[in-house]
Amino acid sequence: MARDDWFRNTTWNAEIEADFQQRLRRARDKSQRLRIQACHLAEIHPAAALGLLEQYFALGDRVDAAQAHVDRARALKALGDVGNALSSYEDALERESQLPSYKTRAHLDFVRLVVEASIESKYARALEVLDTHRDRLMFPIDRYQADGARALLLHHFGRKQEAQAAAASAMAAAQETKSGFRYHQKLGLVRALDDNFAARVAALAV
Repeated sequence: MARDDWFRNTTWNAEIEADFQQRLRRARDKSQRLRIQACHLAEIHPAAALGLLEQYFALGDRVDAAQAHVDRARALKALGDVGNALSSYEDALERESQLPSYKTRAHLDFVRLVVEASIESKYARALEVLDTHRDRLMFPIDRYQADGARALLLHHFGRKQEAQAAAASAMAAAQETKSGFRYHQKLGLVRALDDNFAARVAALAV
């Protein structure tokens, strides 16, 4: 019996991998199956995800390559390889510039990782990325993450008043209860404010 979810496994072992590879050989669109499976495994089985993405990139250039770079970054981050994770996010951003019709969350994920890992050598670049993609902040969670990161970066550079304003904007976005989309009012809301990022941003907002 065919399994429609054979490339969406959330666990991974030798048996599952063998089944996946067997089905992959018969699949017409191998690249998409590889990327989707890697996406599902990126944070829980990162080494396996990276192996699948090697197969994906070996197939040549694909329209969804930006998302594949993001998935690779997530896997590298899970393995603690922050430097290469940031490079993969940069690859995603470069791919988006080449194919503007295909967007990812690389702009937000890159900046968030820079801030969370305190990579000061990338702070100026992080602000540049935020400025370049400012018009893409559709949901409250996007504005919260972007303005929160901006506040922390501006504070580092001694721009205290701007940092406070950005932090206040971030916390206001976190309190929004509607997305602004008529049929998806709960989409893209901030669900939790109990991590270190939220605490740091809240401290700057007062």
